[in-house]
Amino acid sequence: MVDYRKTTVLAAIAILALVPLAACSSDNKESTSSGTSAVTTTTAAPKPAAQIDALTGKSTAVALDKGFTDALTSLGLAPGGIGTATLDNGSVSFPITGGHVKYYTPGTVNPYVQGDINHNGSGLSLTAGPTTVQLTNFDIDPGTSVLYGEVSVNGTPAATHALLFDLDGSTLKPLQAGADNTAILEGTRVLVSKDAAALLNKTFNTDAVKAGLLVGIATITLNK
Repeated sequence: MVDYRKTTVLAAIAILALVPLAACSSDNKESTSSGTSAVTTTTAAPKPAAQIDALTGKSTAVALDKGFTDALTSLGLAPGGIGTATLDNGSVSFPITGGHVKYYTPGTVNPYVQGDINHNGSGLSLTAGPTTVQLTNFDIDPGTSVLYGEVSVNGTPAATHALLFDLDGSTLKPLQAGADNTAILEGTRVLVSKDAAALLNKTFNTDAVKAGLLVGIATITLNK
């Protein structure tokens, strides 16, 4: 039996990879009220293979793709970190501040990964001349493979809970053990969403920002 209170991210992935879970259970009940025998089968709702009610961790980092940085340069845009975010050597990192995750055996529930990963108090800025767009307080929804956030222009709120980036996990690498007792998930592609492209184009008076533009490759580092 899995102890949900003590389950770690590493154990959660291991359970999905190594422990088969029954898709359903049945209870047979026999009725003889009419003189005949009948069997009634009930299917129990699947339970999570692992559950993390209070997610803690290190950070979500994105190694910025050269195509993205070249596009920013061509537009005269300079990226920067906001709050607790750091931008160094072509990678921007956002500390994980909370959230929760449930993992189901693949095939029993769709989506089989549910929850959210919060990054409050940090974000990414894009500046051109007197105009600065700030994308902050990222919220990753693994069930729908999207990243939401807040948007402001020169300090004035422009959107809340905006769909900023689409996430493509098809290139995700197997779970790795990292330093300082961490688990690492690397390889998710981060793409500019249609909504974010429209907002940036309008703000900076251009049509050069395309939906689906590869921002970079994400690495999520979590405490075990």
